[in-house]
Amino acid sequence: MARWDAILSLPVQNPPTLEISSFDLVWSKVEGWHDKLDKVALIPFARVDDFVRGESNNKECPTRFHVEARRRRSPSTPFKQKVDGILEYILYWCSFGPDDHRKGGIVRPSRTTYVPKKKNAGRPNTKRGCTCHFIVKRLIAEPSVALIIYNDDKHVDKKGLPCHGPQDKKAAGTRAMFAPYISEDLRLRVLSLLYVGVSVETIMQRHNESVEKQGGPSNRDDLLTHRYVRRQERAIRRSTYELDDDDAVSISMWVESHQNQVFFYEDFSDSDPFTLGIQTEWQLQQLIKFGNRGLLASDSRFGTNKLQYPIHSLLVFNSDKKAIPVAWIIAPRFSSLDAHRWMRALYNRVHTKDPTWKLAGFIVDDPLYDILAIRDVFQCTVMISFWRVRHLWHKNIVKCLKSDMQIKISRRLGWIVDNICRLQGNISLFEEFMEEFIDESKFMDYFKATWHPRIGAWLNALQTLPLASQESCAAIEFYHNQLKIRLLNEKEIDVYQRADWLVDKLGTKVHSYFWLDEYSGKDDFARYWKNEWMSGLTSWRKALNIPDSDVSIEDGCAKVTDQDDREKVFVVWNTGSILSICDCSWAQDGNLCEHILKVLSICRKRGSVLPSVTLFQYHQALNKMLHCPPFDSLIRDHAASLAISVQKQLNTLLDKESVQTVTDSMEKRIDIDIPLESFRVVSGNRGQDMVIKKHVINDVLSLDGDEDRHDSNEAPGCTSAMRDITDQDEDGERFESAGVNSLTSDMDVDPPSTCVNPPVLHPIDDTVPSDTLQENKEWGLATTGNEISPSESGAFSNDKIEDNILDKGGKDCAMDLDPPRSPNLGYTR
Repeated sequence: MARWDAILSLPVQNPPTLEISSFDLVWSKVEGWHDKLDKVALIPFARVDDFVRGESNNKECPTRFHVEARRRRSPSTPFKQKVDGILEYILYWCSFGPDDHRKGGIVRPSRTTYVPKKKNAGRPNTKRGCTCHFIVKRLIAEPSVALIIYNDDKHVDKKGLPCHGPQDKKAAGTRAMFAPYISEDLRLRVLSLLYVGVSVETIMQRHNESVEKQGGPSNRDDLLTHRYVRRQERAIRRSTYELDDDDAVSISMWVESHQNQVFFYEDFSDSDPFTLGIQTEWQLQQLIKFGNRGLLASDSRFGTNKLQYPIHSLLVFNSDKKAIPVAWIIAPRFSSLDAHRWMRALYNRVHTKDPTWKLAGFIVDDPLYDILAIRDVFQCTVMISFWRVRHLWHKNIVKCLKSDMQIKISRRLGWIVDNICRLQGNISLFEEFMEEFIDESKFMDYFKATWHPRIGAWLNALQTLPLASQESCAAIEFYHNQLKIRLLNEKEIDVYQRADWLVDKLGTKVHSYFWLDEYSGKDDFARYWKNEWMSGLTSWRKALNIPDSDVSIEDGCAKVTDQDDREKVFVVWNTGSILSICDCSWAQDGNLCEHILKVLSICRKRGSVLPSVTLFQYHQALNKMLHCPPFDSLIRDHAASLAISVQKQLNTLLDKESVQTVTDSMEKRIDIDIPLESFRVVSGNRGQDMVIKKHVINDVLSLDGDEDRHDSNEAPGCTSAMRDITDQDEDGERFESAGVNSLTSDMDVDPPSTCVNPPVLHPIDDTVPSDTLQENKEWGLATTGNEISPSESGAFSNDKIEDNILDKGGKDCAMDLDPPRSPNLGYTR
């Protein structure tokens, strides 16, 4: 009993990595069989597969572990509660053992029926007597925990000699030198290429060419055989989605055989509708990789007109800001009331892999979304995306109206939405719009029937939730069109009414397309691409590649030269509006094209239009942060200290880069006027008042300053001051850089909370390196976001900020700032 007490008192270890190996765990020794000490450790039972993969990917001796024995007790069976009672017992053994089929090797008596073949070709897992194995026990006392007992952790045979891997000299030239099977990455690559239509011969030809180029096999993946690829192709060809004539029965059978791809499932019942959540292992890895401290977006209404069950996609944004689907939710209807359960299931699955995972923001595309459920589950900011409404409005404007009326109505709708987002309008603007354009009966009939009943919900969402950036909207729209091309391309349209076809194609062919989008070697198969393969860049990224010299604005419209055909010119009307009209084919379908985004960027940079709504909301958030109630004075303390710290860092930069005299450099010095005699440090516990003059706040925010007129998408205050400094030559004159480098700050982007590493704020008295200042400019000082992110809000806990900022003598004092954890702004909660 004492032995089990010691085992159950061990901590449950859950390293925040996608795979767990024995090197990631702290092992304890307990007495085992035959006077032997076994290594034991406790991990979550849901991460047993991660441990098996981690042990298989041992760099010193790569291998694969198989289930040698398994015993399982049914959960419904009554059992007596015992401290050592076992719900499940699994024995994992190295695939090079335990039998030894080498010459003179030992084969267990139970396997004497084995007849060795004359040729061992096609037997990559030849047994070599490896003794490495471990046991996984799921105890009745702790069903959620797995007890791992490592009996033998050395890959040796009965004689204690290496039997496979680089240390085994006799394994040279064979698969035993590396591992018995190919890696998971190569397996997914082969399956994905087969699903999208690449032939077996083409896959093997490209593979053999790459192996020859590197001088021969160097790992297990280099030993890929034609027989294996052919076998996978045959299995795909013979598979069928229709497992039963009854669609509901077929779905249940699919769920039963694909448990590792299902994170939530509820069959039809009297109270709950059918809901199925699909997420592959690769999608889970992408969610952990790009979703941590990043954004999660929703495309909630795909296929409502064609599919029996619409698809609700959850997306993250990769390093190129392209949307990657990380989960698909299939249900007969979109219901915000059912979202809380699958959200909780998804959150728990991610936290099982990485307990430190945290979302920075959630972008919704429907005002009826359960915002409270998102905040309760993910504990993050919620933003609203306007791309779907803009897409449908634009599409019907082009379809129902003539050219001159298209410009008028789109300009008016863009002006209405902009005023509502800036809290300068209400529903009466739409009523006046419908009365003014009542003669355009075709479009007005569509608008009244489709959108007038929803105006109230959208009005409330646009005024209470931050607006997602145009960069995110372009990525979501691009994904939506990709999914349409890759999914809705069947010749027999009757299959669209079956759910088993939908889940099968999403998990196989559609998943393969998006997996190949992230595959670095996909260009090797470019000549075999079809329309479904076409990925390319989003409209946002294409706009960054258009130089300013290719855009000319005159007479209320803009002309953009095509980057592929220099003789072709596209015309953009309503320049600077979110509902601009372009005559390119992509925009005529209602999409947000690169020409509109480029013209919008130039207009904002020149100051001919108002700053973006997201920048306006960002300013509003900063304003609320400084004007918070007295009980939240800790946030105000941080804001004032941050202003002083920025002033010191900017002046340090000037001192290093200035080549003029001390007098001239002092004239350029940025001063943030915070009178020390009128400034009192307030502790969050004492609740005293803090007096800051109004011009100080204006210096920090620069809501109406000249800096924001030059570049409307830069962060306020100190950001613009930084831009003014770095964009001056020796004579003090501003210069305007053209090209890709200058466009990012001019356009509408998300806050830097989508990145992993927080900005660095140095103590005021420290010497600040120039590279750190540049990093701060990119992170905290050059933010062009739509809401205060966890790295910007300043909502620090009391243990993260010191109360005293300035001492009584008026000297600057350093303040160490840890990365903040979560925003706490009134308008987002």
